[in-house]
Amino acid sequence: MLVSEELTIGELSARSGVPASALRFYERKGLIASRRTAGNQRRYHDSTLGRLAFIRASQGVGIPLSVIEGVLEYVPHDVAPGKEVWQRASECWSRDIDERIERLEDVRARFTTCAGCGCLSFAECRLVSP
Repeated sequence: MLVSEELTIGELSARSGVPASALRFYERKGLIASRRTAGNQRRYHDSTLGRLAFIRASQGVGIPLSVIEGVLEYVPHDVAPGKEVWQRASECWSRDIDERIERLEDVRARFTTCAGCGCLSFAECRLVSP
C-alpha cells in the first residue's frame, strides 16, 4: 500500500511557490485543508500540491477565487483535481472569458474613439458618461 506524504506549511510553500500566508488564507477559505499534529502544527496531504496548481492556473486566467471555491467543494481534500475537473471547469469558464473579452474589446473601441477626440465632455464622451 502506498502511503501518502504529508508536508509542513514550509515544505508546501517551497514546493508550490505559494507563500505561507496565502496557504493559510486558502485554508481559511476552505480551498485546502490540513490536519493538526499534537503540537498544533499543520500537515498537508501531498494532493494539496495539485489543488494549489488548480487554484493558481484558474487565477492565472482571471477566474475569481469564489468561483474556484465552488468547483473545489466537489473535490475531496485528499484528491488532487484531475484532468476531468479542469476540462469541465474550463468549459464553463470559457463562456465567461469570451464575454470578458467582448467587453474589453468594446472598452478598447470606446477608448480609441474617445482618445482620438480628447474632449472628455460629460455630454458627449462615451468614456466619461457611457
